[in-house]
Amino acid sequence: MSKITKSYICGEGSQQLIYNTIGNKFEEITNQFPNNDALVVCHQNIKWSYKQLNEKVDELATGLLALGLSKGDRLGIWGPNSYEWVLTQLATAKIGVIMVCINPAYRLFELEYALNKVECKAIISAESFKSSQYLSMLNQLVPELKASQPGKLNSAKFPHLTTVIRMGDDETPGMYNFNTICQWGGKEEQEELTKLRVTLQPDDAINIQFTSGTTGQPKGATLTHCNILNNGFICASGMKFTDQDRLCIPVPLYHCFGMVLGVLACVSHGATMVFPSEAFEPLSTLQAVEKEKCTALHGVPTMFIMELEHPEFANYNVSSLRTGIMAGATCPVELMNGLIEKMNLSDILIGYGQTEVSPLNHMTKPDDSLDNRTQTVGRALPYVEIKIINEFGQVCELNEPGEVCTRGYSVMKGYWCDDEKTRETIDDAGWLHSGDIGTMDEEGYLKITGRIKDMIIRGGENISPREIEEFLYTHPKITEVQVFGVLDEKMGEEVCAWIQLKEDAKATSEEIIDFCKGQITHYKIPRHIDFVTEYPMTITGKIQKFKMRDLKQEELASSK
Repeated sequence: MSKITKSYICGEGSQQLIYNTIGNKFEEITNQFPNNDALVVCHQNIKWSYKQLNEKVDELATGLLALGLSKGDRLGIWGPNSYEWVLTQLATAKIGVIMVCINPAYRLFELEYALNKVECKAIISAESFKSSQYLSMLNQLVPELKASQPGKLNSAKFPHLTTVIRMGDDETPGMYNFNTICQWGGKEEQEELTKLRVTLQPDDAINIQFTSGTTGQPKGATLTHCNILNNGFICASGMKFTDQDRLCIPVPLYHCFGMVLGVLACVSHGATMVFPSEAFEPLSTLQAVEKEKCTALHGVPTMFIMELEHPEFANYNVSSLRTGIMAGATCPVELMNGLIEKMNLSDILIGYGQTEVSPLNHMTKPDDSLDNRTQTVGRALPYVEIKIINEFGQVCELNEPGEVCTRGYSVMKGYWCDDEKTRETIDDAGWLHSGDIGTMDEEGYLKITGRIKDMIIRGGENISPREIEEFLYTHPKITEVQVFGVLDEKMGEEVCAWIQLKEDAKATSEEIIDFCKGQITHYKIPRHIDFVTEYPMTITGKIQKFKMRDLKQEELASSK
């Protein structure tokens, strides 16, 4: 391994990048491995070969064409993990429709913003999941739905939205059924699908992922075929995938972890996708690994901890496991040892990145030392440039902390309809600035030491304090609010809000929590709420959130 002298490295690769569309690559793999298991969805009793999956994808793709969707249109998908989700991902890729991933935990405030921000023409929605009544929320947001003909929606609040498609067999006024759309494609749509295989381009936008920033509302990171197909392929190659691997995917499909490092990692190698449940459950994950003889397992540290500590863990045979990716946080030594000794995950890899880089730019290797697998996030992925820069934009010396920047095939096209935010993130030379602080050693291994961005990371989910603040400002009793993260043993961080009330107003924590329920995602609702009369500030009046964090953490520590 060659040594470096400055905090800059370009990941070395031995294979060419894939310059093709997702649909064409999927066709190629289907022709190569038609009888391989492609998709297993345990909770829906689905097991399809690549040939069967491709046929189902084409049915939906031609149905969407018959519906009137065309290249560049945006189609949202809202719901937990399901076979319908995977079909939608691959079908939209085949026809050039941009799939918009909507967090299944979103509530009314967030859903309205997301649909209008990217001007969704259609949305595919699950019926419900846990406390999320998706169709009820849609009817609440779009009251015109009940009286409209399916596909003919005319809404004042959502002027671009014409079509709502629901999963499941029940019928709902104003909505098409998913399975009905899959039956619509005819000869004309089949011919159009064939033409699109040639006319769609690898650099076309194909996916929008909403990512929390440090200020304002979520931004729509716009990703291309080339971005996400290659990231999935390269990360699967890092796991040494073949067409015989079977990947258990308990992470969410709405996030790059599930749809890129899960679906596209498998599709690019002819491997098998196994979805154990609608959302993560440690027991169903263990059951799926045993039943389907999975060779790989993805997750954030919290997930792996919950699997290892489950009271029924010893009842399941997980010896088929070999590898997988852990992302969202570094891996403690004790956890790494547990994964190797108890779950046979000798080749588990640590990944680091962000949605804007499709999503990984760093990953460890199976033969890395224990120190590098637990203290670092690995080295730059093949064909990706990484540099660490100081406050003046200069490349740092080795082991000198600075901002992590990325350039290469995986960098997004930009934020949808937000040139200003795009320019703030991607500079004129094409470097994407992460906002994360890290150090690079002489072998190119990266350690993440902090964040410029005031982001909260709870259980692997990025949470923007500003986004929560802007919502809480709509409460009639609140005059000022500051949101920050405090350390938590289980979740990594929890959300804390310091609130100043209007003069003579009174409120309780329960009242604030009730105000949030049904409006913002459950994990964004503050766990800790304090009513204060002032905030720590600098002489120039700048609020010092780090002091709030320190004070709150001292209080929590003393109360244990």
